[in-house]
Amino acid sequence: MLVSIRDVRHSKQDRLWIQSVYGEYIESLADLNTGLFSVLGANNPHQDEIFANWFSNDHSHPLLILKGTESVGFALVTRPRIPTAGEKAADYRMSEFFVRMQHRRAGIGRDAATLIFDRFSGDWEIVEYMRHPGSVAFWRHVVTRYSAGRFTERTRNGEVQQRFASRSSTAKK
Repeated sequence: MLVSIRDVRHSKQDRLWIQSVYGEYIESLADLNTGLFSVLGANNPHQDEIFANWFSNDHSHPLLILKGTESVGFALVTRPRIPTAGEKAADYRMSEFFVRMQHRRAGIGRDAATLIFDRFSGDWEIVEYMRHPGSVAFWRHVVTRYSAGRFTERTRNGEVQQRFASRSSTAKK
């Protein structure tokens, strides 16, 4: 299985594909019972603004996840602007990550995350809601494997946060 990623900012077709599955992504988050995701559903009047920011902001890197030539998911990598009090800001944050249900549990998400971490060299931050145990388990596994266990994890305000350096940035140190 060949997994790849590509930047979608210069492909209208890729951007439209992400927009077409965005409702599916939001539905997968709706059962977290945070009250936030139901507001951001498919009929959200701000959805156009959300995507405009994804596709035009230089702090934002929207990526398509492919299995062979088939689009199976997306990711949004951002550059955090404001660090948590007392901490150095991460260079990158995995702001959104989605693999369609029928393609999960096949290693696609893990392989895509690895490609993304390798592509963006620096210090990373991944944040999951504690109410989403599948997401917490996925990211713990991926980050542990990717970083060979060299990461920190903190739980605060209903979120789990992992911090680590990409392999390409640790090789430079």
